[in-house]
Amino acid sequence: MARASISSKPYLDWRVIVAFAALIAVGLYLLMSAMIVRVGFPLDDTWIHLTYARNFAEHGEWAFRLGEQSAGSTSPLWTLLLSIGYVLHLAPYAWTFFLGWLMLTLLAIFAEASARKLQTGYQPRIPWVGIFFTFAWHLTWAATSGMETLLHALLIFLVLTSLIRGSSRYAMLGLFAGLSVWVRPDGATLLGPILFTIAFNEKSWFSRGRSVISALIGFGVLFLLYLLFNLALSGNPMPNTFYAKQAEYQAGWLSQPLKDRLVDYLLPIFASPFIALFPGAVGWVGGAIRNRNWGALAGVIWFMGYILIYFLRLPPYQHGRYIIPAFPILYLWGLLGMVGFMQSAKLNLRMKLLWKTLVAALLVVFFTLGGLQNADDVFWVESEMVATAKWVNQNIPPAATLAVHDIGAMGYLVSNPLVDLAGLVDPEVIPFIRDETRLADYLNDRSVEYLIVPPGFYKELIENREIIFISGEASSSTNPNEHMLVLKWK
Repeated sequence: MARASISSKPYLDWRVIVAFAALIAVGLYLLMSAMIVRVGFPLDDTWIHLTYARNFAEHGEWAFRLGEQSAGSTSPLWTLLLSIGYVLHLAPYAWTFFLGWLMLTLLAIFAEASARKLQTGYQPRIPWVGIFFTFAWHLTWAATSGMETLLHALLIFLVLTSLIRGSSRYAMLGLFAGLSVWVRPDGATLLGPILFTIAFNEKSWFSRGRSVISALIGFGVLFLLYLLFNLALSGNPMPNTFYAKQAEYQAGWLSQPLKDRLVDYLLPIFASPFIALFPGAVGWVGGAIRNRNWGALAGVIWFMGYILIYFLRLPPYQHGRYIIPAFPILYLWGLLGMVGFMQSAKLNLRMKLLWKTLVAALLVVFFTLGGLQNADDVFWVESEMVATAKWVNQNIPPAATLAVHDIGAMGYLVSNPLVDLAGLVDPEVIPFIRDETRLADYLNDRSVEYLIVPPGFYKELIENREIIFISGEASSSTNPNEHMLVLKWK
């Protein structure tokens, strides 16, 4: 009897390798943070999501303050996912970081799968594209931030790569676009590239009309529910943050010179290993357009429009976190172009080796710098927002009403009644959010007893007020305008 043939040598599935790489990347960032300060979150806004998630899981209320429903969570879907951690008793840290790792893993797996489908000659055992995504520092930082950034990036990536591959499942793409709105309102922009691709890919007016209806139904169902959700909570179709952030920052941002604003927006994009992938992105996008890949062109137009919308509205603060969801498609273009050049004879072996080495070196360098920056961000939040909240919890009477600018950690750790000066949970502040005279009257009307703010934001409000606490004594910041103050208002 003939012996069964011996199979080829087994090897690890590339998806497992990507998941492990993501685990290493997230683990290293958490380790660096723990060694420098402690494990924590680099943004105060994370605590806003966690406060809503805790109240929903433990009390069934969509509220920042129990008994006061509000639309202060920009990302209801992310907040809902975070709430599972409280049901499992793994919140606030373990479950949140698990979700970050999961989102990074899924994004990297889809990136690797897209590269294998779009560049047929790219079929390595080691998933280099996926590994690049796990160690691209903006994405790793987002995975440890506790924010919705990577979930939003994942949905955007799924829609745009599906269009590149010529998918005609427009109802599904519409659903993904509608779902992305539940993660962040700007997800509505994904409807644009879907409709653009339909217009050019479908060959008859009948098929165009049918495809448009399918996409609109898929998108409209979830979008309508989103509008109704916000209307029920606040009376407005969008979350409070949609209005508050623009009211707070737009005037000051637009008053800056155009050149400075351009530099501010280009810096997050090119302060990354993408600087070495830029030639590949130009080459691949150019080739896709020459080949009339309308889905790819739709993605390029979407990317420029997405960046432009934020450029006209908000500064790219916190490492450009509002535009980070657009980075993955940019990285994919660059990597696809690089793979294409590596498979062609346009570059000699020396140039190919130099390019690979440069990308790998920049990936490591920026990953390391990003990890240090993440630790510094955690240090800032812990020494300013969290430390202030803990001090207030121990030293201020629990019935005293507090007026607070950064409400995240304060809302999570303190039970006092709060007045939100940033308008996230108190939208009535938004019309006069930068008018300190009217704010003072508002605080008096709300019987505020203590004011908790960074002095640089409210120079008139803090004038002649008694300071009873200054945060950040151990902080690395030497700018006194960045330290949180607790002042007596009455």
